[in-house]
Amino acid sequence: MGPLKIGKHVLAWGSRTYLMGILNITEDSFSGDGLLQGSAGVNAIMEQARRFVDSGVDILDIGGESTRPGALPVDESTEKDRVIPVIRQLSSEFPGVLLSIDTYKASVAEMALQAGAHIVNDVWGLKADPGLARVTSSHGAPIILMHNRSKPARAEIQENLGGRYVGMEYQDLLQDVKSELMESVTLAKDAGIPNERIILDPGIGFGKTIDQNLELLDRLNEIHQLGYPVLLGPSRKSFIGYTLDLPTDQRVEGTAAAISVGITRGADIVRVHDVEYMARVVKMTDAIVRRT
Repeated sequence: MGPLKIGKHVLAWGSRTYLMGILNITEDSFSGDGLLQGSAGVNAIMEQARRFVDSGVDILDIGGESTRPGALPVDESTEKDRVIPVIRQLSSEFPGVLLSIDTYKASVAEMALQAGAHIVNDVWGLKADPGLARVTSSHGAPIILMHNRSKPARAEIQENLGGRYVGMEYQDLLQDVKSELMESVTLAKDAGIPNERIILDPGIGFGKTIDQNLELLDRLNEIHQLGYPVLLGPSRKSFIGYTLDLPTDQRVEGTAAAISVGITRGADIVRVHDVEYMARVVKMTDAIVRRT
């Protein structure tokens, strides 16, 4: 895989693992870090972004709609009102950091890219809004295509541990995930998005049971073998909570273990909440597995 060039930024795949920090501009994030809770607002968002940048984050991922099991959809207008002012301010204050818009809606992505976002991160792999591929292509932006079989009816929610999926059936987990990811790749390429601007995300936590998430993480190298950079996002997710019997605010060690294993299996980008801690995990794991 050749390097990904985004303006003055260059992501040299294989040289190191890139760190994506999560900015949830929501009221109801599964992880408890929604930055619109209570009286929190733009000041809280910018403060968290500064902490992330000081800790060495490469990409800030801005999302205005929760993807937790059971979350209510957010209309386009509300989502834009949440994320566009934030993107404008982040773009102005942190020109050296890449910005990703976490949305599956074409109109939100259009405004976000105009406001200063660099990357589109689609949790439905271009299968929710046909217009998103065209918008991404017209801006020459990279796109992250995530595998997703989320079905609210299959979600089981426990107060302390949050939501998990049960009874999710795959004929062959890895083959099914790879096949469905490549369907998304085809949608991207048909819209004119070149191979070198496509990143794959296996969708840890999205329509998979605990055991399926663990297997997918352990076999992440098979996703990497598809020939595209891979983003891994296990941070604070319920498969960690149910494995360790811990709530979201006590999953740092479990996330660290998942991130470290994921890097050994070929993850190129890791998407995390606890940037300061995970930056150290990434640096140490890279020192072990990416020695030159």
